Amino acid sequence: MGDKKKQKLTPQQQQYQQLEQKHELKRPVVKNCIKAFFVGGIICLIGQAVTYFYIYFFNFTEQTAGNPTVATMIFFSMILTGLGVYDHIGQFAGAGSAVPVTGFGNSVISAAIEHRTEGFVLGVGGNMFKLAGTVILFGVFSAFIVALVKTLLTMMGVL
Repeated sequence: MGDKKKQKLTPQQQQYQQLEQKHELKRPVVKNCIKAFFVGGIICLIGQAVTYFYIYFFNFTEQTAGNPTVATMIFFSMILTGLGVYDHIGQFAGAGSAVPVTGFGNSVISAAIEHRTEGFVLGVGGNMFKLAGTVILFGVFSAFIVALVKTLLTMMGVL
């Protein structure tokens, strides 16, 4: 299919494509992966420190410290997004800043900030969960399916 497109191009278009390919910047994939790995790891390290904070100072267990840790990390990312810091982290680290739960907080608050001029209801409220809404929807749906399967397996005596 690509050969047919080249045949239909005029000589001037082919010359332009060759010039474009010659000047196209090569992406530093390995470097970007390393940056994403380390920044994502640092974010997770901070999350682990928050978990230990809740365990040590508030007598949570490892199982019960997860929810306040997630809420705290989302809160941190929302504050950093509001201050404009998280955007710089995201540009530097790419997916390393988007994959942890902090990326969820960033996506929610970014949409809210972007649409604040449209008002609180139609602007902030209507657009805040456009990106994050799918994450919430599929998270709740998959949790429901897993709970349903576990319940059925328990009722059948398998678990």
